[in-house]
Amino acid sequence: MTETSENLSATRKAYDRVAVEYTEIVRDEFDGLPLDRAVLAAFAECIQTGDPGLVVDLGCGPGRVTALLGDLGLEVFGVDLSPVMIEIAREAYPGLRFEVGSMDALDLPDGAVRGVVSWYSVIHAPPRAVASYFAEFRRVTALEGHLLVAFFESEGDPVAKYDTRVVPAYRWPIDELAELARGNGFIEIGRMLREPRAGERYRRGHLLMRRQA
Repeated sequence: MTETSENLSATRKAYDRVAVEYTEIVRDEFDGLPLDRAVLAAFAECIQTGDPGLVVDLGCGPGRVTALLGDLGLEVFGVDLSPVMIEIAREAYPGLRFEVGSMDALDLPDGAVRGVVSWYSVIHAPPRAVASYFAEFRRVTALEGHLLVAFFESEGDPVAKYDTRVVPAYRWPIDELAELARGNGFIEIGRMLREPRAGERYRRGHLLMRRQA
């Protein structure tokens, strides 16, 4: 078993185990996050000003980001590694589509979607594997489609490993993560850094990008 497959297996089992608790924690998280909502709204507007098409929310968890994107007018579906998370999402949002899958090998044709959202879903990937995730995002995204990545920012330090209540995760320098995306065919449109609120440990990074030829 490779490092990536071992990591995926551990992540799936961990999120299956905490799925109900996690869902309660994040249920109303966007109520006090105007900047985060604004980033998602900007992504939605980018999609809507281009050719129509599907958007995929990768690492969708219990579906709250998928649902928000749907409320913003996008045709969106969610994919998550955890079958328990997908069960919760389907029950909470029966009008939306959710599938079990891994974002390193998506069951989608080349260029199948107009947009990809990775909302804190690459944070558990080993750093050496992240470039391959961006390559998969590029494969499934149509030309001139868009990518939105949210992550924990390392505040100028190198990539830093830290513990979570689920499985270990990584914080990234925003410039380094943007460079990885550029190396896999995405050009940066904009970025947003948000300082941690009370009870949060780390600064949040957001990258909005467009797929190039």
